[in-house]
Amino acid sequence: MSPATFDLLAAIAKIAVVWAITLAALLPNLVWMERRGAGLIQDRPGPNRVGPLGLFQALADVLKMFMKEDVTPLYVDKLLHTVAPAILLVPALTTFAVIPFGSSIPVLGREVKLVIADVNIGVLYVFALTSVGVYGLVLAGWASNNKYSLLGGLRSSAQIISYELSMGVSAVAVLVSAGSLRPSDVVAWQAANVWNCVPQVVGCIVFIVAAFAETNRVPFDLPEAEAELVAGYHTEYSAFKFGMFFMSEYANMIAASAMIVTLYFGGWSLPFVTFTGVWGGLLSMVVFWAKTLFFICVFIWVRWTLPRFRYDQLMNLGWKVLLPLSVLNLLVVAWIVATKGGA
Repeated sequence: MSPATFDLLAAIAKIAVVWAITLAALLPNLVWMERRGAGLIQDRPGPNRVGPLGLFQALADVLKMFMKEDVTPLYVDKLLHTVAPAILLVPALTTFAVIPFGSSIPVLGREVKLVIADVNIGVLYVFALTSVGVYGLVLAGWASNNKYSLLGGLRSSAQIISYELSMGVSAVAVLVSAGSLRPSDVVAWQAANVWNCVPQVVGCIVFIVAAFAETNRVPFDLPEAEAELVAGYHTEYSAFKFGMFFMSEYANMIAASAMIVTLYFGGWSLPFVTFTGVWGGLLSMVVFWAKTLFFICVFIWVRWTLPRFRYDQLMNLGWKVLLPLSVLNLLVVAWIVATKGGA
């Protein structure tokens, strides 16, 4: 087998694994986890009728989305109204291409890295895709020809752009300490030294809070705000188009959790543990997805615990608190790296 053919088959296999975990395993079951978690926190049962423990409720919801009538209002911009959900969903799914989900596995005498595309600008690629996602929210709000939707789209653009700055500056501090934009190099640096959440605890907290805002999750769900905007940017959507917005929210939540794990919590690594061979590679995958699942549970827990911010509070937090803290964290890390050669 030629090296080119081997690399192609390996890439196809890795894509299949990642999509099987995210689309087939995590995305459908997150609906069940969200609703059961809400029920647990609010002292009610949650879905428990369809299938054992209500596990088939997600399947029933998906079937309902396909069978419902797709209603498009008369005076919308039909092209943009149709394309907007895909603009939001596609970047959310393609983010996983550069996130390392394990160490490596030996196959036919060659080491296969468990990352779909191990590019040297991986972190920059992730932030570029998250920046594209905002267009889906804004276009959905504007194309719906609805005042509530328009306000939701405007809120989303201001919110995501504001918190992207804090998130980006926090991530730059991690990249400065690792000396690379490649996510696998960031994980390797943490495996050889210490998880970034320890020396860069301020940057870690800022990144996590900004991730909540980037994914439009409570307490930062101002673009939807059911109490004041009906449903915000997706008010005029129904059936599978609405389902695509729903899927993109959960895909973004998975991607944000994976990035938090990769940049600050060692990725697939564990302290004092070396993953070698086939079983080591498989175990490293379990470690990575277990960490990611933990932060997904944190997202769910926070949603059903904290109330929504006012819009002025949201902007003040982003510009007056998180951004200065992230800049201060970057300056401290850069100074330590310049003087001592590492964070």
